[in-house]
Parts: sequence; structure tokens; C-alpha cells
Amino acid sequence: MDLDLTGRHALVCGASQGIGLAAAKALAALGADVTVLARREATLREVAAGLPRTHEAQVHGWIAADASDTEALRAQVESLVANRTVHILINNSAGPPPGPVHGADVGAFEAAYRQHLLANHVLSGAVIPGMQRDGWGRIVNVISTSVKEPLNGLGVSNSTRWAVAGWAKTLATEVARFGITVNNVLPGSTQTPRIEQIIDTRASKSGRSREEIHAEMVAEIPIGRFAQPSETAAAIAFLCAPAAAYITGVNLPVDGGRTRSL
Repeated sequence: MDLDLTGRHALVCGASQGIGLAAAKALAALGADVTVLARREATLREVAAGLPRTHEAQVHGWIAADASDTEALRAQVESLVANRTVHILINNSAGPPPGPVHGADVGAFEAAYRQHLLANHVLSGAVIPGMQRDGWGRIVNVISTSVKEPLNGLGVSNSTRWAVAGWAKTLATEVARFGITVNNVLPGSTQTPRIEQIIDTRASKSGRSREEIHAEMVAEIPIGRFAQPSETAAAIAFLCAPAAAYITGVNLPVDGGRTRSL
């Protein structure tokens, strides 16, 4: 099975922690040159310096950018690809704050769409021309199992994730003939700062303990535990590998069997 990404350049968003950081490590371990993108410059410097290196020519870098600042994001990534083609794009950003959809402020939807749908669109627009020139590309969007089944208490997030999934499916059809695949990875409950935020919110609103909320969430997962970020990253890395060249336009849950729909 060909998993070798030597000579490919990956741009990984949200790479300062959680699934993004794990994905950056996984891609680097397969030989890719990795540029990590997030907001915290000091953290990114440390991340880039600590990524695996499998060969002497492997080079890692970083971009400090805010996904919600669309025009600045576009300019920074266009500057990157002007000097070096990005063959792999991992679109990944922190989810919108928890809360019901009824009564949600319009501004919350606008912010979520900008940070997820519009940022993904801008980033893809910047990197696809280089992928087309090389006849090879991978775009993986880290979304949520809410694409399959809406999650209670995540109204704005559910709405935004579906929009991203629809955009990705359309894009996959349009760019497939150039050797570019577009897929979505749908994490379930994963041991990241995001899941801690969700647990804290549920505990605060219900008056129950964090331990009760945690146990309740784990009970919904057939495997019986939360995922580790590295497990989700493994799925992302596979979809980026040469071995996955004929997989495009799919939504892949990585959720321990929690999603009940087909």
C-alpha cells in the first residue's frame, strides 16, 4: 500500500492543538513537508520545530493567521503558494460555541460561516491552481458527525457543518478530473479542548457534574471511549495518501460507531 507523501507539501489548519496538530504529525511522518496554520505564532514555531522528519530534505513551516479574517487569510496563503505548491490542504477550525438553534443570534451564524465555509473556500481557491498544474491534490475537511445526524445543543454548528459538506461534495465533482480529491472526515467525541467545552456547557446548563456528562456521552459510543486525536488523524492521513486516489466526495465518520445512520 502506497502511503508515501515524500515531496508533497501539506497545509494543515488549526494545527496548534487537537486533531489539527495530530494530523500535521501524521502527514509529516509519511514524509510530507508540512506548513501549520493557526493564530498563535509562538505555539506554531514550536509545533513546526517538533514535527517528524523522515528524510533530510523535509522542511516544515508555519503561518500565523486567523480563519475569520478572510482577506488576510487569502493573502497569506496566496503568498505561500506563490513560492511553493500546496498539494494537501487540511481544512480544520474550532467549532462554533454550543447552544440551541432557536434564538441563536444571526451574528453567530455569520461568524461560523466565515470561519468554516468561507475560510475553506478561500483556502481551496488559493491552492487548487497549483494542484491542477501538478495533476495531484488532496483536500480534507474536518467537520463533524452532525453532517449525518444533528447533535443536540449544537444548533449553529449543525447548520454550518451541513453547508460545508454540501460545498465539499460539489467541489469534489468539479476538480476530480484534475487528480484532486475532496473528502470530509467526521470526528465523533474526541479528546480535545472542544469536547471539554461541550462537557462544561452541558454541565453548567443541567446542573449535573462533569463526570456524569462524560459518562453519559461515553455510553452512546459502542467502542466505549472517546477517540484520541491521533486516531482521527490516521484517517485524515490515509485520505491524503496515494493509496486513496480513487476515494472522493465521501463523509467518513471516525466516531467509534456512535453514528447510527448509514
